[in-house]
Amino acid sequence: MKMEHNDSDYLSQVIDLLRKVEKEQSANIDKAAELMAGAIEKDELIHVYGGGGHTTLVMGEMFFRAGGLANINPIMEPGLSVFNQALKYLEFERTVNYGRSIVKYFRIQMGEVLIIFHNIGINAATIDAAMEAKENGAKIIAVSSSFWQNEMPEDHFIRHPNKKNIFDLADVCIDDYNPVGDAVITVEGFDTPIAPISNIIDFYIAHWLEIETIKKCVAKGIKPPVWSSANAPGGDEINAKFVDKYLPRVKYL
Repeated sequence: MKMEHNDSDYLSQVIDLLRKVEKEQSANIDKAAELMAGAIEKDELIHVYGGGGHTTLVMGEMFFRAGGLANINPIMEPGLSVFNQALKYLEFERTVNYGRSIVKYFRIQMGEVLIIFHNIGINAATIDAAMEAKENGAKIIAVSSSFWQNEMPEDHFIRHPNKKNIFDLADVCIDDYNPVGDAVITVEGFDTPIAPISNIIDFYIAHWLEIETIKKCVAKGIKPPVWSSANAPGGDEINAKFVDKYLPRVKYL
């Protein structure tokens, strides 16, 4: 999928893609939210993983966030994130078995929910993480782009050696429709595309998942664990019960 638009068109591209996701992915969001609400009902953690670089920011957006679920367990590895040196995390996300070792450390159990964000969805750190979780019996929700998975050559060097896509391994697949190259704007007289779009879309998907999950919990008579803003008056006091509950269980709390 190739997008070329003038430099005044970014807002409309973002809005159009958000609407496309809302229209075409609502059924998959519903399936994913059902799994997430089930985890809350069983008092289980919802694990979240970003397969490298900027996709780790979406994991951070869901964790310890005002208005967000308190049972989120980020499968966080600083070496794979943007808080490592850029060239180093780029190598790590292409390294076979690195993602597997991260997920193994967090000991995801049979039937637990793991959300994996990676808009490309073919790199080693993403595929290995999914394989490790799947072998442990986890339920995988994948947020990724069918365009990257389908359009990247099978022999492209960033692919996992087994050539699998993340959608091959997931129980629920949510398509963020990220175009190959991510950047969606071209400026006249300048050859390199600018203005990536993936994180805006994936942040929206992350919060939409939370909204639908909380709706399902309320409909079932379950009170979902939701953080209040720690910076608002009374926030720390409101959150104290969740801190007591999840501090022994969430490694990064």
